[in-house]
Amino acid sequence: MARQKAIALSELVQDQATRVVLDGVPMAVVLDSEGKVHAIGDTCTHGEISLSEGFVEGDTLECWAHGSAFSLCTGKPLNLPAYEPVPVYVVEIEDGDIFIDPTVTKEIEL
Repeated sequence: MARQKAIALSELVQDQATRVVLDGVPMAVVLDSEGKVHAIGDTCTHGEISLSEGFVEGDTLECWAHGSAFSLCTGKPLNLPAYEPVPVYVVEIEDGDIFIDPTVTKEIEL
C-alpha cells in the first residue's frame, strides 16, 4: 500500500494530538513544540484508550485515563501502567500536506 494524505499541516495545533484513521488504522498525529510532526498508534497499549485525547508535552503523549506517557519518536512507554510500545509511522510532508503509509512503521529497537 502507498502513502496517503492524512491531514493538512495547517490543521494541526502545536502540542495537541489529532486523531486520523487511514485504512482502519487509528493514529495520533502531533506537531510538537519544535515543529516536528509525529504519527503514532492512537490506542494506548494499557487500556484501549484513544491517545489523541491525551496530553502532549515535549516529545511525549500521555494517556488521559491512566497516565502512561509514550515517546512520539519511538512509541515506547515511559512509565507504567503501559509496558508495550505503540507503533510509530513514517511521516512525509509535501506541499503543506502530511502523508503516511498506515502499513509501514519505523523500525525501533526496544
